[in-house]
Amino acid sequence: MLPHELQNVVPESTPAAEIFQQNQIVREFYGEIKYREELQRHCQWYYATAKQHQQELQKMQGDLNIFGWFNRARHKH
Repeated sequence: MLPHELQNVVPESTPAAEIFQQNQIVREFYGEIKYREELQRHCQWYYATAKQHQQELQKMQGDLNIFGWFNRARHKH
């Protein structure tokens, strides 16, 4: 097909169609921004929570093992 014949196959876009397409692109763009911001907030929360849990685990591992004392006392009798 020659280029001038393509004009009959592909319709010319109308101003309304162009506006609709631009609106769609803008909507998708802002939707992507919102998704990325929500993902970033979730990741920040996740890493902060994981860090807190690691600190709590280290603290618990450093605490005296009171349960172990009771367990040993029970097995000695």
